Amino acid sequence: MKMIKIKSSREIELMREAGKILGGALNLVAGLVKPGVSTRSLDKTIARYIIEKGGVPAFKGYRGYPANICVSVNEEVVHGIPGKRLISEGDIVSVDIGVGWQNYFTDAAVTVPAGRISAKAQKLIDVTRESLSLTLGKVKAGARLSEISATVQNFVEANGFSVVRDLVGHGVGSALHEPPQIPNYVDKKGLAETNSIILKEGMTLAIEPMVNEGTFEVETLANNWTVVTKDRKLSAHFEHTVLVRENGREILTEFKYG
Repeated sequence: MKMIKIKSSREIELMREAGKILGGALNLVAGLVKPGVSTRSLDKTIARYIIEKGGVPAFKGYRGYPANICVSVNEEVVHGIPGKRLISEGDIVSVDIGVGWQNYFTDAAVTVPAGRISAKAQKLIDVTRESLSLTLGKVKAGARLSEISATVQNFVEANGFSVVRDLVGHGVGSALHEPPQIPNYVDKKGLAETNSIILKEGMTLAIEPMVNEGTFEVETLANNWTVVTKDRKLSAHFEHTVLVRENGREILTEFKYG
C-alpha cells in the first residue's frame, strides 16, 4: 500500500488558501447555471475567477485534460468537457473544480438544477448532497475508511439510487490525486486493503459521492474523458476536500450551496 501523506501545518495553510478560492468559485456556480448558458462560458467565468484570486485552475492540462473545469450534464457522471453545449431547462449540471495554490491543491464539486427540474432529479441531488454530509460526520482520527464507504452506500441505496463503483474519491494535497482511494461502497474483496485504512490527524481527503438514478454501471465516451451512465439515466456529484482532525474534520472547500 502506498503511503498516505500526513500534512504539516504549513501544507495545511496552503491547502486552506486553495480551498477558499475553490469554495468561492463554487459559490458562483448556482447563479451561473441557467437555461441558454453554454458550458464553455461556465469554464471561462470560473477560470477567470480562480486566476483573479491568485489560484491556478488545476484541471487544465492535467493528464491532458483540455479545459479548466469539468461540467457534466444529466447522464454525464464526471469529466464532462465544456464546449458549445447550451444548458436546457430541466437539466441537472455537475461542476467539478480543482484549484492550486503554491503547488498545493483542493478538489470539490456540486450539482445544481437549471430552472425547473423533475421531482426525481431533485431527490437525486438531495440524496447525493445528504450522503456527503452524513459521511463527513464520520470523519475523524481513528475512524476506518470503510465507514465512509459504507455510509454513502447505505444511505444512497436505501433511497433507491446506486453509487458509481468505477470511480472513487482520493487523497489530495501536493498532487490532485494521492493515496488513498476512497470508494463510495464496501467491497470486501477487491478493496479490502483500502477498507482497512484508519484515518489519522493531518490526512487530507477528497470525498465525492457519485450517485446514479439507475444502474451503477458507467462507460466512457469516445472523447476518452466524459463518463456517462450506461443506461443514460441521471447522475449527481458532490465533493469536498476535508482535513482529518483528532475529533472531527475541517472542510477546506466550504461553499454555500450544498
